[in-house]
Amino acid sequence: MEKMKVTLYTDGSARGNPEGPGGYGAVLQYVDRSGTLHEREYSAGYKKTTNNRMELMAAIVGLEALVKPCTVELYSDSKYLTNAFNEHWIEGWVRRNWRTSGNDDVKNRALWERLLSAVHKHEVTFQWVKGHAGHPENERCDRLATMAADGEELLDDDGGDLRV
Repeated sequence: MEKMKVTLYTDGSARGNPEGPGGYGAVLQYVDRSGTLHEREYSAGYKKTTNNRMELMAAIVGLEALVKPCTVELYSDSKYLTNAFNEHWIEGWVRRNWRTSGNDDVKNRALWERLLSAVHKHEVTFQWVKGHAGHPENERCDRLATMAADGEELLDDDGGDLRV
């Protein structure tokens, strides 16, 4: 049976990056067999976080929302996220036991490991889009992320494996 095709748009935001309030936004889209477009939105805000952590969380939450293996095109304005896969950084990090090419610890390791686990359940391609350039879904994710960051019920980011 052919895997469902899903498009996932993601964005992260942090006010006063690093270590200000932040949020993520994700929009998941798929077309069912009748040709009907379905969309789901995900977002949450955190008290003190970084933009990069929120970029990762947007991708994680979107991929973890999928209950069956899918073919996913993930769009992000984060080169931190897209280059990790497209430039094969993550493969090197894993091979070097989560050390960078400069022999430093990889930042956000717990989130990268969680993302890698989510990616392995699907066939995912990562596409970079220029942020704040009028891409409708990227702009929508940005609004979700910034609204979450500006919300009143912010979660704690303890620097580890964030849960929503």
